[in-house]
Amino acid sequence: MDITIRQETPADYRATETLVKRTFGDETYSDPTEHVLVQNLRDSDAFIPELSLVALDSGGHIIGHILLSRITIEDDRAAVESLALAPVSVAPEHQNQGIGTQLMHTALHRATELGHSSVIVLGHPEYYAKFGFEPADRWDISAPFDVPEESFMALELTEHALLEVQGIVQYSRPFLEE
Repeated sequence: MDITIRQETPADYRATETLVKRTFGDETYSDPTEHVLVQNLRDSDAFIPELSLVALDSGGHIIGHILLSRITIEDDRAAVESLALAPVSVAPEHQNQGIGTQLMHTALHRATELGHSSVIVLGHPEYYAKFGFEPADRWDISAPFDVPEESFMALELTEHALLEVQGIVQYSRPFLEE
């Protein structure tokens, strides 16, 4: 499918939130309030406008969205900046057509261009492994809550970026709000 990927703008917010709600609202293993997370992230210091991307179909309709936001990985010695990947949304009728893959590649490339060195995700291990994500415990990085180890993953955007990093991921406030 021929799509265009660009930075999300404030004029896109309502359409993006509707898309995210449609994508996650009926899924068995997802959070039906994921669209609220997107809203709250936009209003936080964790938001990086250049890393909130939308996919448009040939008619200019938003059919996909991805968001990377600021987090830290902390232990008693240091706090290291990283990014959280959440959420990735593709309209149900456009899933399994490579749109999510294109969004992922574009977002990770832009994050690297902006000087970010790593990304953390909580998600399906089989899907995210395709992009190079590995279990975060490989680097002694853990979640601040109980999650299956294989679902909590990290990706080095620059070689050895996590070599000396260890600790607990500290998500921004929007991730912790109910």
